[in-house]
Amino acid sequence: MFAIIVKLLLFSSVINTVYNCYQCFIDVDDSLRLCWGHILTEYNIRNVDSCFKTLDRIFNNESRVIEAGKVGRGYDLMLKNILMAEIMPIVEEFDQQKNYDTVYEFRLQAAANNFIAAASRLPRASGCFPPCGFQVQGAVYNCMTCQYDSCEFPLDCPVKEIKVNENNRTQMWCKIPFLLPTDAEIVWRYAMERTMLMDRFDEVTVGVDPLYFIPSARPEHSGTYQCEIFSQEHSLVRIYYYLTVVPMAQIGHAELQDVFEQALLPGGQFPPLSSTDPFTLLLPSPALVTTCLTAMLLLVFLSLGALHWLSYQIGNSESDPAQETKLTEKKKYLIHC
Repeated sequence: MFAIIVKLLLFSSVINTVYNCYQCFIDVDDSLRLCWGHILTEYNIRNVDSCFKTLDRIFNNESRVIEAGKVGRGYDLMLKNILMAEIMPIVEEFDQQKNYDTVYEFRLQAAANNFIAAASRLPRASGCFPPCGFQVQGAVYNCMTCQYDSCEFPLDCPVKEIKVNENNRTQMWCKIPFLLPTDAEIVWRYAMERTMLMDRFDEVTVGVDPLYFIPSARPEHSGTYQCEIFSQEHSLVRIYYYLTVVPMAQIGHAELQDVFEQALLPGGQFPPLSSTDPFTLLLPSPALVTTCLTAMLLLVFLSLGALHWLSYQIGNSESDPAQETKLTEKKKYLIHC
């Protein structure tokens, strides 16, 4: 019982609710064996607590040790083997043997440096890519918690908007920025409305193809498309697209409206074309248009007046043969003119 109490008191002096790679992989009993003969040079006395403080400073408060321990999933066992290969020979050597604190400092610092060099060569995790998905390969080993840190992103990605004109083709990709398992399966679903509720979707395709292609979009293709990626029957991510197909009638109406609005610009002119256009369209000025219209109206009035005068002369010549002869000669003259 007394031995257990001593172990707890000694070990609690360096835990402080924070772990490190050393405490994740080295057993408490081995640490006690390592520190049993720690001698303070200044006082020439054995002090186990000072040894634990040295371990805490070299391994727990050293950022390089913590950074070296950030390995990818599945490599924590290799991390443990590297550290034990550095610490356990010292444990066996120092067990029940007295050594000065300077010796401990030198040997433990050398062990930490070797651990940093070897652990840094282990594969690194890719890290977490926002904003969504269960990213198994992105989890990073954390020596401060002795476990892998999950990305903790939601499965559902934000909805992406797609707009396409009728009869045009469109495509949607089930792509994500993080690595997927080799056994990944892809399911495409469709809902007529804008939604992210699973019960509103109908399954369309199942397989491994990340592309959903519509060769000729029609208005009835509008709606929400969902791509869900599975691995061993576990969902990894759900990607959403909301497709809007613009009908041809609406496109034509918009084009006519655009032409009409341009025609109503000041001066009745269309906006000038850019320098890259092959030609420039110049419309007559309002003053020139007014002059031409006035001249045309004057010509019409003169023609009507001449016809009225001619009709009046014909009515008078019906009772006077001489007048009819003169009128005939005038008609010939007018026609000749």
